[in-house]
Amino acid sequence: MSGHPFNVLFLCTGNSARSVLAEGILRKDGAGRFSAFSAGSHPKGQVNPFALKVLGAYGYSTDGYKSKGWEEFAAPGAPVMDFVFTVCDSAAGETCPVWPGQADDGALGHRRPGCGGRKRY
Repeated sequence: MSGHPFNVLFLCTGNSARSVLAEGILRKDGAGRFSAFSAGSHPKGQVNPFALKVLGAYGYSTDGYKSKGWEEFAAPGAPVMDFVFTVCDSAAGETCPVWPGQADDGALGHRRPGCGGRKRY
């Protein structure tokens, strides 16, 4: 393992629930080994309150989350991502966001209307 935490970005279309849940879980469970982030290709503008309720119910922090666009992580000075995961499925026939560039990427197939799938691990 490298001497620094790996940067991990979780992407979906809206960045309102699943990508936020993944960010929250990895923030806590991967602390010191991973730095977790989330974003969306078409962010909803607010985090789903139920997602925050679920995080809190399982002992994860509910502070500091916002629905944001992936441009934030493509801008100069943004953290360089080591891994990028899409957390979508093909339920609605939309295209899942594809992160161009430097990171290893993968898609985790999870049913959620509003996001289309790519490959699955």
